[in-house]
Amino acid sequence: ESLWTSFADGRVRLRIDNSCPQTPITVHQMFKESLEKYGSLNALASKKDGKWEKITFSEYYCLSRKVAKSFLKVGLERFHSVAILGFNSPEWFISAVGAVFAGGIVTGIYTTNSPEACHYIAHDSKTNIMVVENQKQLDKIMQIWNRLPHLKAVVLYKDSIPEKHPNVYTMEEFLELGDDVSDTTLDDVINSQKPNQCCVLIYTSGTTGKPKGAMLSHDNITWTSAHCSRAGDMQPAEVQQESIVSYLPLSHIAAQIYDLWTGIKWGEQVYFAEPDALKGSLINTLKEVQPTSHMGVPRVWEKIMEKLKDASAQSGFLKKKVLSWAMSLSLERNLNFSSSSELKRFWTRLADYLVLAKIRNALGFSSCQKHFSGAAPLNTETLYFFLGLNITLYEAYGMSETTGPHCLSGPYVYRQHSCGKPVPGCRVKLVDEDVEGNGEICFWGRTVFMGYLNMEDKTKEAFDEDGWLHSGDLGKLDKDGFLYVTGRIKDLIVTTGGENVPPIPIEDAVKKELPIISNAMVIGDKKKFLSLLLTLKSVLDPDTSDPTDILTEQARDFCQKTGSKATKVSEIVATRDQAIYQAIQEGIDKVNMNATNRVHCIKKWIVLPRDFSISGGELGPTMKLKRLAVLEKYRNEIDSFYEE
Repeated sequence: ESLWTSFADGRVRLRIDNSCPQTPITVHQMFKESLEKYGSLNALASKKDGKWEKITFSEYYCLSRKVAKSFLKVGLERFHSVAILGFNSPEWFISAVGAVFAGGIVTGIYTTNSPEACHYIAHDSKTNIMVVENQKQLDKIMQIWNRLPHLKAVVLYKDSIPEKHPNVYTMEEFLELGDDVSDTTLDDVINSQKPNQCCVLIYTSGTTGKPKGAMLSHDNITWTSAHCSRAGDMQPAEVQQESIVSYLPLSHIAAQIYDLWTGIKWGEQVYFAEPDALKGSLINTLKEVQPTSHMGVPRVWEKIMEKLKDASAQSGFLKKKVLSWAMSLSLERNLNFSSSSELKRFWTRLADYLVLAKIRNALGFSSCQKHFSGAAPLNTETLYFFLGLNITLYEAYGMSETTGPHCLSGPYVYRQHSCGKPVPGCRVKLVDEDVEGNGEICFWGRTVFMGYLNMEDKTKEAFDEDGWLHSGDLGKLDKDGFLYVTGRIKDLIVTTGGENVPPIPIEDAVKKELPIISNAMVIGDKKKFLSLLLTLKSVLDPDTSDPTDILTEQARDFCQKTGSKATKVSEIVATRDQAIYQAIQEGIDKVNMNATNRVHCIKKWIVLPRDFSISGGELGPTMKLKRLAVLEKYRNEIDSFYEE
């Protein structure tokens, strides 16, 4: 058996060695082990009519078997997919587990995908059954069904069906379908599964070209759930039952491994947020649940920070002063651990007790012991803001192709600006290092995926001849083995002078210097000098999450300090508001003064009329900047920088 495959029914050689000798198991074996330990504990909690409804691990397992039988009944074929299109819910989890039990492959689809994007994934993965949340998602599938020869049934789990369609079921109807499928039939399918076969497909968001389906094996899922979570100090329920809030898209590996699979492994209680979580309701859920552990992508942490800064900007003079006093004490203590006097430590503890604890409670973090951030780099401003609240954000690093986290920070493994160390049993090496020790990060271990579905060439490109997975990311290791990710190789700017410029440090410095700036993107690849696209912080539309024209409280604060009366983005951009443009230029001058060398200096910049967004095409589904899309969209603005 090879280390990789591009076939859905392929098997791979597992990377078992002395550092990770654990016996490989299937998803079903993992669930059975947990069932014996945690059967009577609550597993999933969701809100119905304002009340939390909970099901235990025993019920969760039975429902997963029930849906698996129905999948078999309507003709789920081995290694064909069950695609799930909807917001996080018990039905999402049960369908995913049931799909694996029934010998299928679970495939999440982003709810923001267009009908065409859904078609690409369903066709590529030979989807037999599509599980959708509501009428809106069902409509997408109805438009493309006639071009999906493998699609046999669609299951709707939130809305009722307005008019009967053949092969469209509500979840209630669907669960009854498989009642005449015997336990033996299902057990035969379960027992024929091997840990080195595929059970999950994660489609990478395709910032370049078509999305690629990363195939994950049972061993990828079960090993990662067990060992990566422990490296982050997630507790087994016999020590302490963790409770977490599920809200990030499950089609993305981070939430799927953290919420769904690790939840089963360690007997966690998972609370489902409301579908509008990222539009603002998440904080209400966190307040109610008070989770023991929370994971967010950087944009989520930034939003919490912005919300707090807005609230603070609106509060009275004294409140503001007290908060900034408490936060500066906490930040100082967290930045230099050793050298504070007994008295200072007393004041810091008092400030934490009187001020910061109340804020953590209002955010829903009073019981939270671990706060994780992953999927994109955290900027210094966010990191320091939360240290000021006495919250350490533990960064994780990995990719869909490493089943999520391959390197992890936690209470015992932490260094600022680092994403921690490789999980015990996993390895990292750098290749093609430059003089400063930056090289391409490569991965080895049980987290490493099987290959890309139906893409043999892309799969071969991902691995070197020894079977190391190449990430496409640049990073460096310190002497203690902590990893620092410095950027994407593809994002590296190479000027016409042949100088390499990593854009992220410059962009972060600008955002830190100028609190009115929401997004900054450095331009300069194959150009003579660097230029910068800027967007301003604006209030989001509560219904669509799209940026409006109204400046945030924090941005208006900035305007007032510069002596401008502007309250809207359009006012600033249309008139090239002199006070603000001058303040921005001064901020950029400051950043340039600290630049590594002259090549790293920003020569020209422009403020765009609207902030970046998912709907505008500048951000991917997990709020990652799509640099190529931005270059394309603002080509005229960029060209104007470089006209002689």
